Amino acid sequence: MKILTAAQTREADAYTIQEEGISSAELMERAAKAFTGWFENKFQPGGEVHIFCGPGNNGGDGLAVARLLHERNYNVQPYLVGDISKASDDFETNLERLPQDLQTIHVEQEAAIPNLIGKGSCVIDALFGTGLNRPVTGLYAKVLEALNSSGVTVTSIDIPSGLYTDSQTPEDGAIVRAQYTVSFELPKLAFLLPQHEPFVGEWHVVSIGLSQQFISEVNTNYFCTKQEDVQRLLKLRKKFSHKGLYGHALLLCGGYGKMGAAVLAARACLRSGVGLLTVQVPQAGYPILQTAVPEAMTLTDRNRKHLSELPQDIQKYDVIGTGPGIGTERVTKTAIGQLLATSSHPTVIDADAINLIAASDKLKAQLYKKKLIFTPHPKEFERLVGKVKNDYDRLQHLREFCMEYGCYVVLKGSHTAVGTPEGKVYFNTTGNSGMATGGTGDVLTGIITALVGQQYTLEEACLLGVYVHGLAADLAFPSLGDIAMTASDVIDHLPKAFLHLTQLMP
Repeated sequence: MKILTAAQTREADAYTIQEEGISSAELMERAAKAFTGWFENKFQPGGEVHIFCGPGNNGGDGLAVARLLHERNYNVQPYLVGDISKASDDFETNLERLPQDLQTIHVEQEAAIPNLIGKGSCVIDALFGTGLNRPVTGLYAKVLEALNSSGVTVTSIDIPSGLYTDSQTPEDGAIVRAQYTVSFELPKLAFLLPQHEPFVGEWHVVSIGLSQQFISEVNTNYFCTKQEDVQRLLKLRKKFSHKGLYGHALLLCGGYGKMGAAVLAARACLRSGVGLLTVQVPQAGYPILQTAVPEAMTLTDRNRKHLSELPQDIQKYDVIGTGPGIGTERVTKTAIGQLLATSSHPTVIDADAINLIAASDKLKAQLYKKKLIFTPHPKEFERLVGKVKNDYDRLQHLREFCMEYGCYVVLKGSHTAVGTPEGKVYFNTTGNSGMATGGTGDVLTGIITALVGQQYTLEEACLLGVYVHGLAADLAFPSLGDIAMTASDVIDHLPKAFLHLTQLMP
């Protein structure tokens, strides 16, 4: 699913209007019906519905929604905020369409900001849409502050008022804090960034029938990965399969006191379909791995506590995963340097392997034109690229790093972002807050390593890996919740995740 800029969304509107031979007011009516359908499923008639409408097209959406909800017996109170003498044509059209028994309240001065929102009420925010290009101040800011302090549920039409769609919102501008945001046709880039969670809340997408031809042809660097996307990637096994067809993976993991990271990565790798798995750990980890992961073959390092060397027969493996639990000892740094300098294998790099590389210009110089996947959390990523100003700056650094080194980066988070060597970014749509616990990153390393071993491309392994990782957590959530979930729970639900995808395939 593509993510468009505000300008591209306006172009899509105009293209659809021309393609279908309809008016902009008809497209607005389509959008209002889509929003109203969502709203009806979420909120039953009962308490008052306060709809705050600005003078632009977002306000026109709000007026159309007010009429439709009124027809469905909702107790609706629309407010017209600001100077409406220069309102958009579609605003005026929908203002004229309001039935006579639906009276509006005009808020032109700060003193007129209503204090009528009480318990049992809810608010629909239709003040500003995607066209906003300056911070919200003055009367509009006071209205947004009143909504934020009202304590009632706020639902924003298309985007929370005051929030920029695809660039950093100035700090001096007011932004509504919505509990729900209903976007038209496609999600907005702003929805996928952690810094905007207090404003966007839970977001949903409703179709308004924008031109699929335009959407398919328009260029963008940002995408959302949905279920149908990963189902197209998934490879089903044939009857006469054998373990030699699904890759031999090598995991260089674990250290004294952190052997659990190696166990988690290994278990996840095996649960994700790899044909053969060898794990190299420090000597202290040998009995642990042999006991906890009997399906894996175990090699021991000469060093008792730390990873310090590579296997002599490293060329026989199809993919290498490294980082979980290895620490940052000097001998480990030497081993990672040797790996980067001599290996041509596709390699998944996580955790302390990232930290070692980030701290060494010499190691970073070894990254160019290798088959590498990095899987950092935000702090690890900043160690690689330097401090970032905000989430948009982080995305720009992500794209630049991937393009410079020709690598993939899986930037972990609520909507994990996969950066590609071409500068594209794919946001994941599975997962929940139960994954905010130690070890889930080790699980992801194992999953992606297994998929690369099965001859998925690096991009396919990243997209499918992060989706399945989050899906397993989503399948664990109904019985475990988010507070008690552990990384092992995610591994235990990987079979259900893969089964879920295969059962839904056409």
